[in-house]
Formats: sequence, structure tokens, C-alpha cells
Amino acid sequence: MSRYGRLLGLVGLAAMAVTAAGCAPVVVGGAAATGAVIGSDRRGIEEVATDTGIQATINNLWFQHSIELHRRIDMSVSQGRVLLTGRATDPQMRLDAVRLAWQAQGVTEVINEIQVDNESGLVDSARDSWITTQLRTKLTFERGVRSANYSIETVNGVVYLMGIAAGQGELDKVTAIARSLPNVQRVVSYVRFLQP
Repeated sequence: MSRYGRLLGLVGLAAMAVTAAGCAPVVVGGAAATGAVIGSDRRGIEEVATDTGIQATINNLWFQHSIELHRRIDMSVSQGRVLLTGRATDPQMRLDAVRLAWQAQGVTEVINEIQVDNESGLVDSARDSWITTQLRTKLTFERGVRSANYSIETVNGVVYLMGIAAGQGELDKVTAIARSLPNVQRVVSYVRFLQP
């Protein structure tokens, strides 16, 4: 098996592990679909495999620690940087999520944007999911934006962006689209620029 084939297999296995943990979309289409997604990702196949492995490890650590933590906290991983978002029930849950994220091999930075919030309900979560879905859809069809390079999390109307932009123009376009959506309070960007 070629090096590319082995890496693609690792990405597929890691994606299945993340899916089994309940925090990722189901991969449909096997290696061909995985290859198409990776082909549009600016990180490259090895970096995608590493980030997917980090995410699977953290999901597993969270699940073993507390099902409630696993259910309430979300993450995005890009280039070894881990962005944590969600609604913790108390400060201890917030600290535990960060502590466990640092235990995954390959993590270079943990960005803690977890809110301590036990007041938000189903309506708030649904509104945030709708914002994320609208933004993802708009970016998918926006000329000059490669939407596969952006992770989007929304918590209490705050949109968190992470990923790799081709340049300031692309990032400005993504940020403007996010700000234009109903119920968006603000946009926080942890997006890096593509290295020449």
C-alpha cells in the first residue's frame, strides 16, 4: 500500500473513531469522499490525519471522564490548535475540559472559549445550531471561499471561526457573512492565513 493509501486509511479510521464518539458527521462514500474532502483542505493529508486523531483522543478522554462534559463541550482542531466552545455547567467542568484536551498527543495550543452557563435551554441551542448551519451553507456557495477550511461553532449567538484562510480578503468575506446573519452577537476568529 502506498504512503498516501496508508494516510488515507488513518484519516478514515480516525474519522470513524470521532464519529463513534458522537461528535462528527458520518462519513459517507468511504475513501473517495474522504479523499475529496482532504483534497480541498489547505492543511494537507498528514495534518488532517493528525488533527483528526487529536479530536478522537480528546473525545474519548471527555467521554471517559463525564458523559455530561462530552455532551456539553464542543471542539475544533486545526494544525494542533484546539478551540473549545460550549456551555459548561460549572467552572470545574470548564477546567476539566481544558485539562483533558492538553493530554492528547500533538496538541500545541488550547483556546478556551467555554462559557459557564447552566441557564441556556433547547431554544438557545437550536438557535445556535441554525446560525452555524446557515453560515456553513452560505460559505459553501460563496465564490472565493473554500468552506472546507473553516470550522464553525456558535454559542449563545457568538460565532467562533477556526481554520486556514487564503488571505485577509477571504477572511473578511467570511466574517462579514457571519455578522450578517440574524441573532449573531459577535464573531471571534482564530483563523490563520495560508503560508506561502
